[in-house]
Amino acid sequence: MIPITHLGGETCVTGSCHLLQSAGITIMVDCGSSQGNDTSLPMKSWPVKPSEIDYLFLTHAHIDHIGRLPELIQSGFGGEIICSHPTKALLMPMLTDAMGFSSLNKSQIKTLAQTINDLSWGFEYGQKFKLKKGISFKLGRAGHIMGSAFIRFSFPVADNQKYSVLFSGDLGCKNTPILPDPDTPESCDLLILESTYGNRNHEGREKRLQTLGEKLAKALADKGKVFIPAFSLGRTQEILYELDRIFSDEQWIKSGNPAIPVFVDSPLGLKITKIYSELQPFWDDECKTLHANGDHPFDFEGLYAISRYKDHKMLLDIPGPAIIIAGSGMCTGGRILDHLALGLENPENDIFFIGYQVRGTTGYDILKYGQRPGGYIRLKNEKIHLRAQTERLSGYSAHADQNALLEWVHSMPEKPGKIKLVHGDKKARNAFYEVLKRAGYHVGL
Repeated sequence: MIPITHLGGETCVTGSCHLLQSAGITIMVDCGSSQGNDTSLPMKSWPVKPSEIDYLFLTHAHIDHIGRLPELIQSGFGGEIICSHPTKALLMPMLTDAMGFSSLNKSQIKTLAQTINDLSWGFEYGQKFKLKKGISFKLGRAGHIMGSAFIRFSFPVADNQKYSVLFSGDLGCKNTPILPDPDTPESCDLLILESTYGNRNHEGREKRLQTLGEKLAKALADKGKVFIPAFSLGRTQEILYELDRIFSDEQWIKSGNPAIPVFVDSPLGLKITKIYSELQPFWDDECKTLHANGDHPFDFEGLYAISRYKDHKMLLDIPGPAIIIAGSGMCTGGRILDHLALGLENPENDIFFIGYQVRGTTGYDILKYGQRPGGYIRLKNEKIHLRAQTERLSGYSAHADQNALLEWVHSMPEKPGKIKLVHGDKKARNAFYEVLKRAGYHVGL
């Protein structure tokens, strides 16, 4: 048995941070920021000092998995940072942007960014690598975002035996745009498994393109705007891919739908999209084929990049119909808030949610109160009535649903010795616990 301490993300969705110790080696998996009402253990309360951590493994580059890395380094961490090659490429843009909203000055940000870059290393999927003291690891494709990985560790124990621990990280779904499907996991003694959607299943992903097209046509018929809050990493690129498919479809063209301008109002989203374009070896086959045939998967006629702030201010005043994609994905900050402050009270507008909304975020509140007569939220110290139409498109979730999680566990050659559920709210974890128990797994919360 390998001692594991969960420092964040054990009983909630965000703030992933887990500690393993074996043979005098200390390994951390993720060091993420919490969002909404989620909490993480302060570093001063950790059982080890950051300077005593030998390795930091990153499952992917979302801020709720990497956001505390600058704080970790400031607190003394100087070990190696290990991740997949795409995550290495995405790490610095994500962290540099996040640090720009902190109390750090430009000089501190530059120094921290250089340190993180110097300490981090990209590794291949599907290959076994050795660490110190007989410990080894292997990365597998998790299908969540570009570069996402699950990690299988092997630790030496008594009598020349091995004890294996597999961290799922955030698992994605099959048939996700751009990304290859999640790899089949090897068996393990202990599986640390995410449970974000452990209590529900997504709408049919095979019909989601049709669903998105139908909802867009309906939403834009009254010449309003469609706001899509989207994470700069992952969701922005996927929704651009899907819009390209819709607008080039003969049925859409023949239906007489007008040409709709699409604005990506996110400097970071634009930067990440450029990096996605440079990571072609990690695309799925469909994406590669489209590109080889002259159809760039994230670019199409009528797509506009809004990088400068003065252009963002001008965009706020344009009339519909229009589609506006902006961060943040949970409406906790970023340019989407300016659009919502002006647009939520207009019944001609629509807001499409394509990702998970953590309790305590503005996105969660819009979904909760948007369907109630007289519903409103507080935004920028103003009372905003929710008259715009609200849509939740669960088929675009980046997380595997209950069926997909169960299928992924079932695909192991042998049942894991034990499963520990993390990264889910209480309802999700309890529901998935019961499902796994009925399937004959040894599982704990």
